Amino acid sequence: MANQTSYYKGIAAEDIVTSHYKQLGYLLKETRYKSAYGEIDLILMGQNEWVFVEVKCSKTFTAAAERILPRQVQRIYAAAQDYLSDMAGDVDCRFDAALVDGSGRVEVIENAFL
Repeated sequence: MANQTSYYKGIAAEDIVTSHYKQLGYLLKETRYKSAYGEIDLILMGQNEWVFVEVKCSKTFTAAAERILPRQVQRIYAAAQDYLSDMAGDVDCRFDAALVDGSGRVEVIENAFL
């Protein structure tokens, strides 16, 4: 039951974050994109860039951020590279961490994995 609860909390957090980005003018392209290299929670398109988003939720923003581990970041980079591999030329992109606290508030850290 705990795994199912976590799954639905994660889905709800992704929905909250998607709404946040849409309000800012981003277009959702993929949700829970899976490749042989890993999974990316959200892929969005801004005016001139792709945005790859890792969504984490916990009671606090700090606790959510602490759940992003270096190995996971490596997988996100690899999956994003796979996603972009069919696109010609250089593509601008960034990697954000979107944190959702226990109250449903969102904090986005742009370029979080630099």
